[in-house]
This record gives sequence, C-alpha cells and structure tokens, in this order.
Amino acid sequence: MGFALKKIFQHRIVQQNIKYIGVGILVGLSLSLLIAGLNSKGISARQVLFNILFSVFISLGISNVFAIFQRHSTKFTRHFWQFILLYYGCNIIGMIVGIEISYFIISLFYEMNYEPFNHLADYRSISVIVMIVGTIMLLYHLQKRNAENLLKAKEADLMKTNQLKTEAELQALQSKINPHFLYNALNAITSLIHEDPDKAEDMTIKLSKLFRYSINAQHENFCTLQEEIDILNTYLAIEKVRFGDRINFNIGIDEVLTHMQFPRFLLQPLVENALKHGLKDTAQHGILEVKVMKKDDQAHIFVRDNGAPFPDELIAGYGLQSTFDKLTLLYPNRHEIEMSNEPVKQIKITIPLSA
Repeated sequence: MGFALKKIFQHRIVQQNIKYIGVGILVGLSLSLLIAGLNSKGISARQVLFNILFSVFISLGISNVFAIFQRHSTKFTRHFWQFILLYYGCNIIGMIVGIEISYFIISLFYEMNYEPFNHLADYRSISVIVMIVGTIMLLYHLQKRNAENLLKAKEADLMKTNQLKTEAELQALQSKINPHFLYNALNAITSLIHEDPDKAEDMTIKLSKLFRYSINAQHENFCTLQEEIDILNTYLAIEKVRFGDRINFNIGIDEVLTHMQFPRFLLQPLVENALKHGLKDTAQHGILEVKVMKKDDQAHIFVRDNGAPFPDELIAGYGLQSTFDKLTLLYPNRHEIEMSNEPVKQIKITIPLSA
C-alpha cells in the first residue's frame, strides 16, 4: 500500500497538481490578508476558507487545462503570439472550471443552490487576479526556459569541444610510429639490399603498408580485429628479419571476435614494448604471444613474453603510455589494464565489446 502511494505521488501530473495546490493556498492567504488590510471590519474565517478554496481549484483548473492543451499545442502554436493566446485562453477556461467546482463544493456543505455558469460577476473580478498571477508565472517560466536553453547550448558547445579534443588526441596517438623501430627497420632493409634484394623489397613494401595504416587517412578510431591482426602480422614480419629464429611469435583470436570493432593501432605498440624491453637480450627460445578472447560482453587482450620481468616501479615508455592514453579516450572508466610477472609475464587489457 505504501509503495503504491509513493508511486502515485512520484507521478509527474500528481506532483504538478500538488505544486499548484500550494500556489492556490498561497494566493488565497495573500488575498485574504489584502482584504483584511483594506476592510476595517477584517475578514471572517469562512471568507478565508472560501478564498483558499477558490484559489486552489482555480489553480488546479488552470494547470490541468493548460496541460491538456499543451499536449496538442504544436498543432496550434507555430508562432509565439499563438502560444500567448493559448496560454491566456487556458487561464480563463481553467478559472471558470475552478469557480464552478468551488461553488459546487460549497453547495454541498452550505445551504446554497448551485447554478452552473451563472457567476459572471465572479468571472469578471477573479479574471483580473488570474491575469496578474498568470503573467507573473509566464514571465518566470519564460526566464527559466531561456536559462535552461542557454545552459544546454553551453553544454553542447562543451561536449563538441571535448569531442574535437578527443579526436585530435586520438589522431595524434595513431599517427605516431616509434622512431627507433623505423631506424632499425631501415637498417635491416639496407643490410638486405645486397644480400637478398627480393627480401629487402618485400620488407620495404611491408613498412610502407604499416605507415599507411598508422597515418590513417580516414581518421578512423576503430577497425575490425582482423584488420588489426593483419597489420600486427605485417609489423612482426619486419621484426622477424631482425630477430630471426631467436623469438617465436604466436597470435590467436576467438573467431567470434574477427569482425569486432577494435581500437586501431593498439596491439603494435604493446608488442613493440615487449620486444624492446622484455626480449631485446634474448638469445634463443624467446616467446611472444598475443591472445584476444571473448568473455561475457568483454574482450580480454593478453600480450605475454618470457623475457625480462616488469620492474617494480614501471616507467611507461611510448608503447605503454600511448596504449593507456588511447584506452582512456576511447573507453573512459570502462577498461582495465593489469600487468603481472607471475605466473606468467603479461599485460592484460579488458575492454567492452561495443565502443
């Protein structure tokens, strides 16, 4: 029972009527005080009660009549002056409804005959008060609406500014390739030119493909996971020339994630970080694994290697920092990054399946 009553009182129309009952009581009391001040004989309790009764039901009548017309106001109020006419028309109709209801209730408790719509003198006198109070409330609501519109416009501008800033930061992150990698790749190509020209040409083509992907002329922040894996394989094909058989690369993804929208250029910096810091001194039997798996509504990304462990106080270089920054921009408060050395050395990243 209590829950049902609470639900009723939380309804927008009920709350609106409660508010206008309060307005009616306030107007009725103010009117009574004004009459008492102007009349040397004062005012009776009965007259105060009648003033409050009329004020409450006139307020309720106006608010509900206006609410009914407001639902269909778009059909009648294409211009501001039409809205004004509708507003004051609702005030007059609501006033008449409120007066008639008040007289009907009074007739039930007092020895008075109720004659519908036979109160022209009351219509004339009360309409002045209704117009004054209605105009004050109209000016208040117009001012409030203008303030809300200005606030919404500022919020929209702020959102647009933040969106542009985010896009610019993402593009800045995606357009970078570690210069050390470029230096090493060019050195490897140079050494292959005389030893194996065909391999040097293939490596040059792969490097060009990697650059086209990183520059990202379409300024897209996402691609399919398969595209991300393809470009990672392109990068690893270049690095294999430098590392040879010292490191075994293993990449695996859940087939259901093949077409998942995945952050562009996310995996390559992580793999580069593992090669540069974890496996750089590995002479043989190095292992680097990249796994992307689905669990519930999330994608779990693992980058593992058997190289040097993460230091206790890790200072993020380009690879890690670019990953942290990109994930913060793309998934604010919706991603997780875990780094561990036991039982295996790995970076684990968790992101939602939908951007």
